[in-house]
Amino acid sequence: MQIVVAPDSFKECLTATQVSLAISDGIKRIVSEAEITCIPVADGGEGTVEALVTATGGKIVPVKSVDALNRPIQSFFGILGDGKTAVIEMAAASGIELLAPEERNPLITTTFGTGLLIKAALDAGFSQIIIGIGGSATNDGGAGMAQALGIKFQDKNGNPIGLGGGSLGELFTIDDSEVHPKLQNTKITVACDVRNPLFGTSGATYIYGPQKGATPEMLEILESNLIRYSEILQQKLGMNISEIPGAGAAGGLGAGLMAFCKAELVPGFELISKLTNLEKHIGQASLVFTAEGKIDSQTAFGKTISGVARLAKKYQVPVIALAGTVTDNLTELYSQGVTSIFAIGNQPMSLEESKARAAELLANTAAQIMRTVRAYNLK
Repeated sequence: MQIVVAPDSFKECLTATQVSLAISDGIKRIVSEAEITCIPVADGGEGTVEALVTATGGKIVPVKSVDALNRPIQSFFGILGDGKTAVIEMAAASGIELLAPEERNPLITTTFGTGLLIKAALDAGFSQIIIGIGGSATNDGGAGMAQALGIKFQDKNGNPIGLGGGSLGELFTIDDSEVHPKLQNTKITVACDVRNPLFGTSGATYIYGPQKGATPEMLEILESNLIRYSEILQQKLGMNISEIPGAGAAGGLGAGLMAFCKAELVPGFELISKLTNLEKHIGQASLVFTAEGKIDSQTAFGKTISGVARLAKKYQVPVIALAGTVTDNLTELYSQGVTSIFAIGNQPMSLEESKARAAELLANTAAQIMRTVRAYNLK
């Protein structure tokens, strides 16, 4: 029996690789002879580098950077197996999971650390860079990223503005005369499944700001600052990027990467599944397991489980989806190709306990499913 295990990460809990190993363990308990191919998948957030480096036989490079509060940290970027492409996840520097809940404040959090990762890849000579921009703690429009690459953001007196979304209200001019010299000749591709514009009711601030620690009062300031930022970008670049789908991703980092790095935003699952040859492996499988932390009505719109199911449906391969939390309104996922969906919790427990036991619960659930599969002698 050939089984593909292609999960996303469980946020603030397990990486996609750890989820893969837990599910594989459960499968092997019951069907020891199963041939399992683990293909950790990511949507651009935490685990993107690990998934791509693992799938392509690449390596991880340690890099000094700063977190979203501009504190020094040890971070990393990856090199794909081709040796020519660097891969970065902004969550490794400017990610929300690096901050304690009480530290989250998008008025002061910055993407400067992500810019340092890009700078490190440029300094290392890479002219092809993939950037995953999920899991941000920021709402600065990518200004911090650009500042790390040498772009100056100045107030009306010609002085540098501070870091963070709260400082964009002071912005008067942008000077890119000292931008990193290698940036112009570098192709940057952004893995992004978010389609939000930069501002407005469906933009970066109002949709994602609250989960990053923004109060209602902060939301008004951040939204006003992003509008001003967009107007100055338009004056500087002669183009309006604010309404381009994905501009609002990662607190507007999508807009910043398009504006300053001429980046191309592409669906994260499509990019990663292509690089990992996921479709080829699924086409040869008898069964597919996929998973992510929460399955709800939004999962059908570009998330990992949806993408895996669509590929499997082409080859009529059954798909089992696992999650820590499962809500209703899942009809669309079934129509896309998911066979069955299982929540891994087997008794009442707190969120903290479920996170601590996630690997165990995944393995146990996979094992129970394989007992049924074995009983029906799936070939």
